[in-house]
Amino acid sequence: MRKIPIYSHPAAGWPALVASTRKLMDYKAFLRGSISILHSNQPNGGFDCPGCAWPDHKTHKSLDVCETGIKVIASETMSRRADAAFFAKHSVKKLQSWSGYELEHSGRLSEPLYYDAGQDRYVAISWQAAYERIADTLKNLDSPDEALFYTSGRVTNEPAFMYQLFVRCFGTNNLPDCSNMCHEPTSVMLGKQLGVGKATVVLEDFEQAKLIMLFGQNPATNHPRMLEMLAHAHKQGCKIISINPMREQGLSKFRNPQKPTHMAAGQSDEMVDEVIQIQIGGDTALLTGLAKWLTKNGKIDNDFIEQHTSGYEALDTWLRQQSWTEVERGCGISKADIIKLAKLVADSPATICTWGMGITQHVQGEDNVAMITNLLLLMGMIGVDGAGASPVRGHSNVQGDRTMGIHERPKQSLLDSLERVFKRPMPQEDGLDVIAGAKALMQGKLKAFISMGGNYAVAAPDKIAIQTALTATELNVFIGTKLNETMLYPGKNNLILPCISRTERLVTAKGEQFATIEDSMCQIVSTRGRIEPISDDLKSEAQIVADMATHVLGADSSIPWQTMSSDFDIIRNYIAQAIEGFENFNDRIRENKRGFHLYHPARHRVWNTDSGKAQFEVPQYPITYVAAQMAKATSSYHSHAKNNNAKSDHSKNNEPAIHPSDSDSDHNPTQSAEQKVWQLTSVRSHDQFNTMIFGHQDRYRQTNRRDVLFMHPDEIKRLGWQKGDSVMVSRQDSQDEQRTLGPLILTEMDIAANAVATYYPECNDLIDLDTHAPDSRTPSYKSVTVVLQCVNEGTLAASA
Repeated sequence: MRKIPIYSHPAAGWPALVASTRKLMDYKAFLRGSISILHSNQPNGGFDCPGCAWPDHKTHKSLDVCETGIKVIASETMSRRADAAFFAKHSVKKLQSWSGYELEHSGRLSEPLYYDAGQDRYVAISWQAAYERIADTLKNLDSPDEALFYTSGRVTNEPAFMYQLFVRCFGTNNLPDCSNMCHEPTSVMLGKQLGVGKATVVLEDFEQAKLIMLFGQNPATNHPRMLEMLAHAHKQGCKIISINPMREQGLSKFRNPQKPTHMAAGQSDEMVDEVIQIQIGGDTALLTGLAKWLTKNGKIDNDFIEQHTSGYEALDTWLRQQSWTEVERGCGISKADIIKLAKLVADSPATICTWGMGITQHVQGEDNVAMITNLLLLMGMIGVDGAGASPVRGHSNVQGDRTMGIHERPKQSLLDSLERVFKRPMPQEDGLDVIAGAKALMQGKLKAFISMGGNYAVAAPDKIAIQTALTATELNVFIGTKLNETMLYPGKNNLILPCISRTERLVTAKGEQFATIEDSMCQIVSTRGRIEPISDDLKSEAQIVADMATHVLGADSSIPWQTMSSDFDIIRNYIAQAIEGFENFNDRIRENKRGFHLYHPARHRVWNTDSGKAQFEVPQYPITYVAAQMAKATSSYHSHAKNNNAKSDHSKNNEPAIHPSDSDSDHNPTQSAEQKVWQLTSVRSHDQFNTMIFGHQDRYRQTNRRDVLFMHPDEIKRLGWQKGDSVMVSRQDSQDEQRTLGPLILTEMDIAANAVATYYPECNDLIDLDTHAPDSRTPSYKSVTVVLQCVNEGTLAASA
């Protein structure tokens, strides 16, 4: 293969320090941000960094933060304000044309605002008047189910508990959460197979692991604090395998900014032993090959399977039915290489499988998680030291929000518990998730939309349709710290309510308060901001929820909302009574500097499943599902091209084909018809956090723009194209509605054949609300079948 110019430096190191410092300066947050950084992830008075959900170190460190975390902190601590004076200068129509990057840098929201249609501007409003507008609308709905209450994973446990309680007291379970769009397949399948939809490992397990398999994740960009643990594990002799369509350069070496020998002497730690570049969507096929070889050759833990599991016979039968030809076709990896990896699995006494959204955001995302869990169960790798399942979440408390009851499909045990503690009935019907909520908005069935953080319209598929639907509601309420695109499509009443950030002190009439979060490994830790709020007009999320509840529910509620919001110990006392695992919450969170770990039955080989045992699951989709989708799209493409060619001739620049015609002398005549269709995946850049765009520099992928399409240089050459060409990307959904993105600038990346990648959330225009996993209903952001058309070849090469 042609050699690709790559980022030659280790991950982190001096470039990370320089980039972090520049970002603090860019946000005009050097002083406030620097103070906060010193207290990030520190016990006894520190705050938990909102940049990811990776656990804190168990031993005290003077500095425990990463480049991504510093950028998030810079964003929260910026001194610039997006207040009434800012909006007086900028109409909403004008702001709609701003990029996510420009909106992100507009400033901190610092006073309550409402949309004045006559001026087309947000203007100041008192908190009291804002609450009255909210109460008037919600009270006059025909049904509580006409309102949707969305939550972002940055919300801490205490206000999250109050929020779900308020919504249920109002009368609905319409509580979609950003989990719907990321790790919901993890929660669904781990819950079904192991009894709890969370990680079975703790941080110490990574120190004892002998094999770590990274599926579909890029820690160097999305959770850099994980790199230190990976480097440490590798130094201890643990083998680390990355299974990903892309060879991410940030995983090759790690230069720890907190090690003097690394920074002064230029040393670095190795991390990954091997990268297995499967084709997009090929994870279930690869795992099938591993399980097939292990079971056939007797390399499994029969005693564990017999004593602790159910469903092995069905899985074994299914594995025998899968041919090696289908396995290879499904994942793009040879049988020999799969067997090589299977032997590593067989020889490992302690294996951790860790994964990100590269596993979950597929139509077959639940199958991917199921097969990872099946592999661990076959080897008896649940409930032993140094082994287990380790999903890595994004938002720092996305897992905690679910634990606190933010869920559109609540368990009956939660509803019964809330009724017991608060002496009032709770709604019993399932609510709307992100997908169903978006469709209900579009159909005009929802009259009110309330968002506790997040950027709903941009994070979800069908952005334009959701934004349009929001303009037809009676009420939209946005509780947050920063301006984003979703806030700029106002309905009849549109309110922005600014809240205190994670980094700022929260002081009430009862004194300074602290909150808590739950990390990816079920550890509950405290978080306490250390800097003064940017404005006296800010309120805590808990106070905003209490005020809304007081105005909306009025005398109908016997719940002490205001007392709760002023004293978080009282919230935690209620949590201790209502949420399993939080008994003696206030005492336990104060007893240990690093908090406490929630009991996970599977760690003790206790299985809270329907069968009472760990459950093997047979995949729902064929292991060649992606290949079949590409073949189907190829057939559709040929039919479309044939019809068009019959009607008229086309020039090279506007023909429907994705490459020069077969008669073109530059074209490789051996290209097969199947290669006219590509599988596209979304990626996040090194300069963003979810939909927050900090800048345009993707250091590890060596590009400084976001309108790019990544492709392997061998594939570019085979097509007769060149780096810098302008490419249109299109697909058709099940209703034959064409979706097109571009033009995008062709950029080189070490990515699997027949695969391309581009940035999220810009690529969401290609994704529809109907293409999702069946039960978890997570959209297929990571696997979209597309056709490509090159236009204006070579004219943009110099700018790429």
